Amino acid sequence: MLEGIHAVIFDLDGTLMDSMWMWKDIDIEYLGRYGLCPPEGLDVIIEGMGFTETAEYFKKRFELPDPVEKIKEDWLVMAGEKYAHEVRLKTGAAAFLRMLRAQGRKIGIASSNSRELIQACLASNGVEDCFDCIVTACDVAKGKPAPDVYLEVARRLDVEPENCLVFEDVPMGILSGKNAGMQVCAVRDEYCLDQTEKIRTLADYYIQSYDEIPEHRYEELKHHGERS
Repeated sequence: MLEGIHAVIFDLDGTLMDSMWMWKDIDIEYLGRYGLCPPEGLDVIIEGMGFTETAEYFKKRFELPDPVEKIKEDWLVMAGEKYAHEVRLKTGAAAFLRMLRAQGRKIGIASSNSRELIQACLASNGVEDCFDCIVTACDVAKGKPAPDVYLEVARRLDVEPENCLVFEDVPMGILSGKNAGMQVCAVRDEYCLDQTEKIRTLADYYIQSYDEIPEHRYEELKHHGERS
């Protein structure tokens, strides 16, 4: 899986961080302010959208009176404390990041979330220094499944797409990495278990968690190219 890989790029929510549990509650609370309930399948519709793109969608779909910037500000306030104090790295992720750093591989983040929330949870988990760059969907022309965000990370890391390995949790993110010409390893997340079959089909690799492969086997995988 790591053979020929010079850079590893992570999606954040549901991939690197166990954070998807809170967004459904935020949608319920936020729309509840306007006497609305999240419609069935909302999470699938907004999957892969950038933070600003999602706010624009909410404003149009639910005819919200507030401007897009105010919607984003409200979400940042609602999610800020959780990202700073409650959102935690997925099991084994910290050890995997340390191993990648020790090997000298470049590490980036390509996320649909806001930069403020990304930086807050990286800092609270003590891994902010592990990453060479952070790119959000707001930094590029199109969000996932377009390849833009992953290609921009590769550009900033000065690594060819074919030498990048992406970690993702949802179909739109996996497609984004594949559309960028990168290999993709899917990470199991409780939030999208109903899409597991599709996820396994789209991705090159699939892992239950980062510690599914003990650290002493990472080098073995690198040299023998075994699939997870």
